[in-house]
Amino acid sequence: MLIRREIPSDIPSVQHVTTAAFTSPENPEPVETTLLARLRDDRGWIPELSLVAVTDGGQVSGHVVCTRGTVDGAPAVGLGPLSVHPAHQRRGIGQALVHAVLGAAEARGEPLVALLGSPRYYGRFGFRAATEYRISPPEPAWGDYFQVRPLATWTPRLRGGFRYAAPFDRI
Repeated sequence: MLIRREIPSDIPSVQHVTTAAFTSPENPEPVETTLLARLRDDRGWIPELSLVAVTDGGQVSGHVVCTRGTVDGAPAVGLGPLSVHPAHQRRGIGQALVHAVLGAAEARGEPLVALLGSPRYYGRFGFRAATEYRISPPEPAWGDYFQVRPLATWTPRLRGGFRYAAPFDRI
């Protein structure tokens, strides 16, 4: 498996992987697929933080993206969606993608990464409840599922309300 930056020819495969990862009988048209398409057209899209996992045969098996967010108006990034094709799940691809995108965000000098997800899963990457850092979620009901991972340039002065890129407001 190789983790690399997404290139334009990956886009159809990334859409396929995202749809496959989030489709279920209750959710035949996953919002994550629409969200990803809208994020690509948004000024919050950060090409350096859109990464794919590619199999030895060259097939895209997973994808992760971080887009521009803010904490009380100051720059930060929001992680998601993270998707791994069901045929490739439980092989460490999601974990590799998260590690890679955190490293890429760190290299860009981003102060923190925020996400909505399982504390049990994302805790292994250093994510903690955002409230521990005095950062509030866009939706108060998210509670401990809204988490942040401070990076090297983070300071305790960075606190307040988190806001995702605009397409998140339309889902």
